[in-house]
Amino acid sequence: MPYLTRILIYPIKSLDGVAVTKATVLKSGALQHDREFAIVDEHGKFVNGKRNPKVHLLRTSFDIDASSDTINRVCLEVQGTKLGGVFHLERERAELEAWLSEYFGFKVKLLQNSLLGFPDDTEASGPTVISTATLETVASWFPELEKGAISPIEEMRRRIRANLEIGGVPQFWEDRLFAEVGIGVQFQVKDVQMMGVNPCQRCVVPTRDTFTGEVYPSFQKIFVSQRQETLPDGVNLSRFNHFFRLSVNTQIPESEAGKILQVGDEVEI
Repeated sequence: MPYLTRILIYPIKSLDGVAVTKATVLKSGALQHDREFAIVDEHGKFVNGKRNPKVHLLRTSFDIDASSDTINRVCLEVQGTKLGGVFHLERERAELEAWLSEYFGFKVKLLQNSLLGFPDDTEASGPTVISTATLETVASWFPELEKGAISPIEEMRRRIRANLEIGGVPQFWEDRLFAEVGIGVQFQVKDVQMMGVNPCQRCVVPTRDTFTGEVYPSFQKIFVSQRQETLPDGVNLSRFNHFFRLSVNTQIPESEAGKILQVGDEVEI
């Protein structure tokens, strides 16, 4: 039986994630606290790994108050240095923005959206889904990951940045969660109704080491070749205008707001 084996949320868009045992579904279909904050420049553009490799050098951890289900503080460290600080996300917002501005070398602000967050796909703003077996398989395409500071699957997990990880299923199981354009695939995680929408288009971020920002040679070329070769039987090829796609974007209807996803929940299509 497929089951939910891991939940990851990313409180500040583009920065490190947090593994949690449960997550509340918001009215928007997003998970509470996922991409709730975002760093933007003076023109309102996201400061993220796509545009600024210095993002990869920031290590973050969060103080989450389980009793009130709020995120109070963020701890920031610059990889390989003693630079860093701890900031309260509400009371010390100005100080946090000043620290980030100095780090990036230009003025930034920290925006907050507690209702929707800042998803890449605003039409499919639910949690992204992938299987553990998929991450293991994709990691095996890149032998150099064995030399990294963490295990290959953990490095790939950090590169792909999916929210919900499914265990008890074969590789690329999640590719059955989308159909033709305009047709969603209904599935549920325990009593939470969800709908798969489309295979997630990847950007430049997965090509880079998540600790150093160093680009893996020919990452995209290898990925595209292997992804095309290993597509499961019956997958809807019309959704692949290119093969640099992995994990599935979802929607969760408003009726599910307030429900809780929890590690161990059974998954059924």
